Amino acid sequence: MKWWQSCNSESSSPPPLLTLLWWLALLISSAALPSETNSPSLDPALKSALSRALSQQAAGVDEYDLQVWLTDYDHRLRHYVKDPKERSEILRYVWQEAHLAKLEPELVLAVIHTESLFDRFAISRVGARGLMQIMPFWLEELNRPYDNLFQIETNLRFGCTILRHYLDIEQGQLTPALARYNGSYGSNRYPNKVYERLRRYWYKS
Repeated sequence: MKWWQSCNSESSSPPPLLTLLWWLALLISSAALPSETNSPSLDPALKSALSRALSQQAAGVDEYDLQVWLTDYDHRLRHYVKDPKERSEILRYVWQEAHLAKLEPELVLAVIHTESLFDRFAISRVGARGLMQIMPFWLEELNRPYDNLFQIETNLRFGCTILRHYLDIEQGQLTPALARYNGSYGSNRYPNKVYERLRRYWYKS
């Protein structure tokens, strides 16, 4: 007779040893979960950077340089975004927000490619939203409950600011900054994915 058959015939409770082992496993798994105090929502420097960025007006852009860039990258993005209006909107805001955050727009495209495959309505299994997969807790942290993370400009403003912040922390070192952005600090797996997409799809002409 199996142990669970014996238990069913005598009692609905599992043997004491198994109960103890179950509780030990639960405690160990709980200890492995990230602490709330490590949440990026409690990083005052990042919160301050986001607050400043969200109140900042986008700077003017060189229209000629933008048009040259759009002509090249519109062709590349067609495979992922079929609608020409949405494609143009994504590219224009990538250009705008990347320059505002002092990032290369090609890098931002590679991050979006890795994060959401250019699906502006993407939602991850943990609830991250939009092109650059921004966690919605930021809206509460910054007291901006009506901001829409599926809106292209808003999502890119958050994402580019966060990536810029991590680059500053890492003194310009892109690999650890990308790992921080993905929440996988110490691993090169995510940065390597971004580099691969940058090399294959979003390299400069």
